[in-house]
Amino acid sequence: MNRITCGVLGALLLCGGLGQAIAEEMAGTPPPPKVLAVFREFLKPGKGGSSHEKAESAFVQAFSRAKWPTHYLTATSVTGKPRALFLVGYDSFEAWEKDNLATQKNAALSAALDRASLADGELLSETDGSMLVYDEEGSLRGPVDIPHMRYFEIYLYRVRPGHGHEWDELVKLVKSAYEKIPDTHWAMYHAAYGQEGSTYVVFVPLKSAAEIDKGFEQDKQFGEALGADGLKKLSELESSSVEFSQRNLFQFSPSMSYPPDAWVKADPEFWKPKAAKPAAKAEEKPAAKQ
Repeated sequence: MNRITCGVLGALLLCGGLGQAIAEEMAGTPPPPKVLAVFREFLKPGKGGSSHEKAESAFVQAFSRAKWPTHYLTATSVTGKPRALFLVGYDSFEAWEKDNLATQKNAALSAALDRASLADGELLSETDGSMLVYDEEGSLRGPVDIPHMRYFEIYLYRVRPGHGHEWDELVKLVKSAYEKIPDTHWAMYHAAYGQEGSTYVVFVPLKSAAEIDKGFEQDKQFGEALGADGLKKLSELESSSVEFSQRNLFQFSPSMSYPPDAWVKADPEFWKPKAAKPAAKAEEKPAAKQ
């Protein structure tokens, strides 16, 4: 998975997502990373599940042995094509570059990642990557207790060329309505590299599937917050500014993630499951993958 030199695929939220944590509980919680690198691996038929977990465990072990300071989160698809997303956060593009250069200079780690990539590649039909930049203004209550989350709702919106102003209006309108609904939150990103045109991504962390049910229940609250005129304006702005949209559900995969120690300490039963046995001849994976 030569992953961390690559980037992220995500999506942007316009429908609102439910978060388990309330604002006051989030005091002191780190905000979403400023730069998010994500790499996608699309799996061949029948190559998911334990087969992919075993191959990915080689990357996790390689980073663990190297005591690598950069960590990554892996989420696998519940909807859409079978695929895994590997997400790595950085404070800046400079920090991303330093991480990749350090990986290249570490001969033992680089060799282990190369071996792991060969084994992993046998399971894959396609890969790609993107890099996203955090849009704080477009996000709502971005800091979230990720160690205790289990899913991401991920939305992708591609804005029509020349219609960025309507898009900005649309985001402000949606955010203003959801600000009145305490339990909603999301992190919005703008694709800097790896996506067509002007693409926005929103990640909605969920603690359980019950929050999906609750989200549908809050559609009425959203409509009431906007009012008839607001809903009409929303429809007009979406029609004029959105060229393409997509929504998918992903679940966290602790066995394929390389989580920070703080996450493991916060929820050890989830983040430290029984390790999968590495695939044959695959001893190890990236900065987060290279």
